[in-house]
Amino acid sequence: MIRPATPADVPEIVSMIRELATYEKAAHEVRVTEEQLHDTLFHDHPAAFAHIAEQDGEVVGFTLWFLTYSTWRGTHGIYMEDLYVRPQHRGGGHGVGLMRKLAEICAERGYQRLEWAVLDWNRPSIDFYEKLGAVNQDDWYRYRLTDEPLARLAERRD
Repeated sequence: MIRPATPADVPEIVSMIRELATYEKAAHEVRVTEEQLHDTLFHDHPAAFAHIAEQDGEVVGFTLWFLTYSTWRGTHGIYMEDLYVRPQHRGGGHGVGLMRKLAEICAERGYQRLEWAVLDWNRPSIDFYEKLGAVNQDDWYRYRLTDEPLARLAERRD
């Protein structure tokens, strides 16, 4: 079963975020707290959303996403920040179910893009996404500013 996340799911989502970061060899980068995630997902005007995959009442996976906008398409889209299914539940259709839910939201709302990033060494995920018909955007590079470089740019006055 795929359903919207509730406040009661926050501890499980944070746990799965940590599991995903460990798998991606980046556990040391996780700083999110349950309080932060709760505020992000459940304040009056949330900018991020989550869905849960359940099996027999047990949380087995999640996806966390937010809206984007394409000036070329003139519509919103969805950026999937995380998709994670616990290892012992992979192959049971939960990942496809979570992706289908996001595709349904796109279709219902007239959004024309569903996008995400995947690490170049994560062959199981790449194969999963390509099996769904996803296409690698290898003509685009992703960039990121964090920590000190982000702070320096914010303070720059030239």
